[in-house]
Amino acid sequence: MSDISLVIGASSGIARATIEGLLESNADSLVVAVSRSSAPTELDGRCHWFKCSYGDGEIGRTLRKIVELRGAISKVFICNGLLHSSQISPEKRVEDIDREALHAVFEVNAVVPMLWVKNLKPLLRGPKPAVICVLSARVGSISDNKKGGWYAYRASKAALNMFLKTSAIEFARVAPSSQFIVFHPGTTDTPLSSPFQTNVPADRLFSPNFVANKMIQIVEKHISSKTGVGEAHFLAWDGSTVSW
Repeated sequence: MSDISLVIGASSGIARATIEGLLESNADSLVVAVSRSSAPTELDGRCHWFKCSYGDGEIGRTLRKIVELRGAISKVFICNGLLHSSQISPEKRVEDIDREALHAVFEVNAVVPMLWVKNLKPLLRGPKPAVICVLSARVGSISDNKKGGWYAYRASKAALNMFLKTSAIEFARVAPSSQFIVFHPGTTDTPLSSPFQTNVPADRLFSPNFVANKMIQIVEKHISSKTGVGEAHFLAWDGSTVSW
């Protein structure tokens, strides 16, 4: 039975780079991608692509199809994220808060990842080590918040962090070989951060490939050493710990 590396939110820049990195470094494992979008025409033939609406029932059905590939899920990368869109901008003042924007940002950044965690739980109960790595952000740290602003994004990432830390406590009882990595990628050169890169030093604006490789390395380290099984770790791209 092959190991399955599952990449969710597979159309994002970091996710696509993660798929590339996994295909290069894990020749014997199955790489499975899930996205709301159809598979890109240039998709590597070794990657299995599933289109999913991210509804609760649809996530369960998609996972049942993935299990039919006859592999065991060992690595999960959840890469969904929303900071801005044509209708949404990060709030600078409390007066900028909009109900519909809040709902949209929380849905993508906190609700969808937790629906995946919920549906993955029955598949991770065995003795095989597994890591669920979820893209978060340092701005979701309550203790690190010194600048304010970005209400919806900060709060949704803080909610995500609490969801994952709480999940780790439950999984320690019922799926004790699993662990969670809450991953801060730094400022990455993707459409998500594109409007906010002006004041970012060149050596702090990372390529998606750089970030994806750092994330994969951290996950591999935790899988192989079984470091912190049954826990949640809030880690930055360089492996340093981020305060909750």
